[in-house]
Amino acid sequence: MSVTWDATTDVLIVGFGVAGAATALEAVAGGAEVLAVDRSSGGGASAISGGIFYAGGGTSVQRDAGVDDSPEEMLKYLQKEVGDAVSAETLQRFVDASPETIEWLIGHGVPFEASLCPYKTSYPNNKYYLYYSGSEAAGEFRAVAKPAPRGHRPKGKGTSGKKLYAPLAKSAQDKGVQLYQQTKANKLIVDEDGGVIGLECTTLRDASASVRRRHAVLCALSGKPGVYSPPTRNALDRIIARIEKKHARPIRIRARHGVVLSAGGFAGNRKMLHTHAPDYSGGIALGTSGDDGAGINLGVEVGAHTDKLDKVSAWRFIVPPSAFLGSLLVGRDGTRMVDESRYGAALGSAMVKNSGGEGWLLADADLVREAKSQVGSQSMWFQRVQMTGMMRTAVTGSTLAEVARKAGIDPAGLEATVAAHNAAAAAGEPDPMGKYQDFVRPALTAPFTLYDVSVKPSMMNPCPMITLGGLVVDETTGAVQNSDGKDIPGLYSAGRTAVGVCSNSYVSGLSLADCVFSGRRAGTHIAALATATTGKA
Repeated sequence: MSVTWDATTDVLIVGFGVAGAATALEAVAGGAEVLAVDRSSGGGASAISGGIFYAGGGTSVQRDAGVDDSPEEMLKYLQKEVGDAVSAETLQRFVDASPETIEWLIGHGVPFEASLCPYKTSYPNNKYYLYYSGSEAAGEFRAVAKPAPRGHRPKGKGTSGKKLYAPLAKSAQDKGVQLYQQTKANKLIVDEDGGVIGLECTTLRDASASVRRRHAVLCALSGKPGVYSPPTRNALDRIIARIEKKHARPIRIRARHGVVLSAGGFAGNRKMLHTHAPDYSGGIALGTSGDDGAGINLGVEVGAHTDKLDKVSAWRFIVPPSAFLGSLLVGRDGTRMVDESRYGAALGSAMVKNSGGEGWLLADADLVREAKSQVGSQSMWFQRVQMTGMMRTAVTGSTLAEVARKAGIDPAGLEATVAAHNAAAAAGEPDPMGKYQDFVRPALTAPFTLYDVSVKPSMMNPCPMITLGGLVVDETTGAVQNSDGKDIPGLYSAGRTAVGVCSNSYVSGLSLADCVFSGRRAGTHIAALATATTGKA
């Protein structure tokens, strides 16, 4: 076939977030020429995330913090947490590589600090950069593995996604990786045999500086704070689309040895969500407008197989303050659904599966008093906003039956639930939901309060979510596969565009860790192909 190319490279990366940057770094380190395209300025969901990186097995950060961890304990925990998302061999490689991966990140300029958070939280304040980011300390997981804090937060005030992404992106570009910003991927180009050889894009690279600046500002606003206001994002995206339609020009980029799709998930595509995961329509998309499934759909258009598109992580965080780990999460029938000390996605999942997305948090007067006293010392500003949003839903009653009636849930069910919980606590018996005794708090003191924590749209206390499924890949190379389990020549994928370690169950940091793991895997493999073909070293 005859195609006129505007640029040629060894490795072409679609989407330049953490997964794309990791791919680029390994590919260029292996001697390959690398070009990346990004529809905005780079970073995607990675840059606006909390930046938590899940790592363990005895990382240098853990050791400096005095944390005792081993690959064996990390593996046992993840085996239970992630199940069969990937093969046993892949999970073992992921765990074994974890300490070295932290050193690799540090070597590319990512700043970590061994300051251990002394309380359980969903995200530590600016004093702490190592914490329990998953369900390691929850009852059922302590039964199988010794808990250890594995949430490595890059050091920086506020949410730390940029502190993870920016050093990787800078290191990649310093090493010669080309980045075409404001360049949107539209279609993969295939040869007569069905192999992927390039990409059709539209780009603003030749637009005026003022047009590019305006586009960049609008994309940044759409990404965040637009994530918390979908109507605002939609309005901004319409303006962005008009700019692209008027000023972008088409280009074709040839990839000699591979195209890597690392363009995020599809949490921002309401149609895809309704098709594959309709129960999660009440959450908000944690990501940018680029998380619209475009990378996944590019692969599907050339025969790629998908899996686990119904898997969504919806985060209903109830801490900080840490006292709320002792609260009880109940549905409309008044019964509990989950060990409340588990990671927030487990709470969101329990509500979606067991209660149609509805849930109320029960706390007695003593617990409410303690929680309020902790807010100032444990929370950052956005967490205080979320807590205020939750507090505004509160209903109180002098008895359990009264507060249940006010909230619209079953009084008899709530009374029975609390009675069973209190009786087990008083007798020193296991909690009915398996909550570890550290976190068990009997609900005894009136007035009682119920907070509405349902998975539904809320500006002040939103339920963020990300999608976990994507393109099926070969777990040793990252090559995208078709429905027959055969590799599609020239096509690879990484991050949330692909099925990976966190595609069954997510805890904070596991997606970004998988982005680096899968990106490095693809970059290393394609670079080896490129150097073998060209003889470059």
